Amino acid sequence: MVTPQQHAEAVRAVTASFAALDRSAPVRLAKSTTNLFRPRASAAGPGLDVSGLTGVIEVDPEAGTATVQGMATYETVVAETLRHGVMPLVVPQLRTITLGGAVTGLGIESSSFRNGLPHESVRSMDVLVGTGEVVRAAAEGPHADLFRTFSNSYGSLGYAVSLTIDVEFVAPFVRLRHLAFDDLDALQEAIGQLMTTRAWAGEPVDFLDGVVFARHSAYLTLGRWEQRLDAAEVPSVYTGQRIYYRSLPQQATDVLTVHDYLWRWDTDWFWCSQAFGVQHPVVRRLWPRRFKRSDVYQRIVGFENRHHVAAWLDARRGKPPRERVVQDVEIPLERTADFLDWFLREVPIEPIWLCPIALRAAEGVAGEDLPWPLYPMRRGENYVNVGFWSSVPIRPGRADGDVNRDIEAIVGQLGGHKSLYSDSYYSREEFESRYGGRVYEEVKAAYDPEGRFPGLYDKAVRRR
Repeated sequence: MVTPQQHAEAVRAVTASFAALDRSAPVRLAKSTTNLFRPRASAAGPGLDVSGLTGVIEVDPEAGTATVQGMATYETVVAETLRHGVMPLVVPQLRTITLGGAVTGLGIESSSFRNGLPHESVRSMDVLVGTGEVVRAAAEGPHADLFRTFSNSYGSLGYAVSLTIDVEFVAPFVRLRHLAFDDLDALQEAIGQLMTTRAWAGEPVDFLDGVVFARHSAYLTLGRWEQRLDAAEVPSVYTGQRIYYRSLPQQATDVLTVHDYLWRWDTDWFWCSQAFGVQHPVVRRLWPRRFKRSDVYQRIVGFENRHHVAAWLDARRGKPPRERVVQDVEIPLERTADFLDWFLREVPIEPIWLCPIALRAAEGVAGEDLPWPLYPMRRGENYVNVGFWSSVPIRPGRADGDVNRDIEAIVGQLGGHKSLYSDSYYSREEFESRYGGRVYEEVKAAYDPEGRFPGLYDKAVRRR
């Protein structure tokens, strides 16, 4: 835990770091880990030192809140909140996602069908803005405009130094049911029923996500809180030889501790650890458990992005170059089967993750149906996040980026949108029509008048 005095000193240090940076160069974080997948231009000179903003300040179960420093990872936050019998309303799947990063970028998980997105559970946040000031933003008050536009701004408006968020009580275990589907329309219909009733076959549903292994092989995983287990029951563990996603077709039910449930996807980076051989039984036995985690795999990917070793080997073997297709897109529920049908026909990537989402009916936030201008989801509508993370061979006559452009086009046709943590190819005009436009520019001018932070289009599309 971090004391208020320690936090105040950390804020003074970060504002001093900001003031010392070259005013002619864009401000970037001096941060060793990232969950972004869009390459960035190498930064010259030192970045903003946020090393003192990685802790938890307070957890208050009775008030239903936690106050957390902006660069605290969810691994750190969860470890502290679970000690108090609570957790954030949405805990993203990967341990090293920071709370500030999830609020200003992407954060979803299997509680999102009832709890929405991380920025919706923020009560207030202190933000370092482009003038060098730290301002407190909340749904009401002098900085409500910053509060509403901060989500999906990816650090282009500033960085959160602390946030007070809602938390909810947990049970010790999560009991799972894996429902099999061989038809995409039936899958979509079941998601709609679950989002409406939050129940299935007479049992409550507290968590909901799914995996599409192939056109005629998909699973929805329904989780519910469980206070105690039968004497003979032992919770499953997927940090050793067993692999979580492979268990879905193998067993209809399961039970995990709440801690292991929250990090069930991190151990194998969903299924992406297969690319590093970690799912081979011999390699898995030899691979240290402490290295079975997403940030380790991310560093391997970072090494490849810098040195292109695998790409060189593929070229030596006569294999075609590959295009990275790493995206999360939000599709209106009623068009989800259409998108999956197109994707499974046009893009050779399987499995695919599904995570249903609906915005919360949050009190104190502007009541219009599009309450977050940079995160274009409508209140009262159901969506499904579709996540796919791999690469595809570049076909003859095609160029790098074409598959991602095709995905952007079909997502737009179906009334959805994509997250901005990875490659984007929109024109400026199209980008601004989707992600805030004039509203964003007005807030940017107010809080970063000298352009100390790169603009959102520059960061998301131009990779600056």
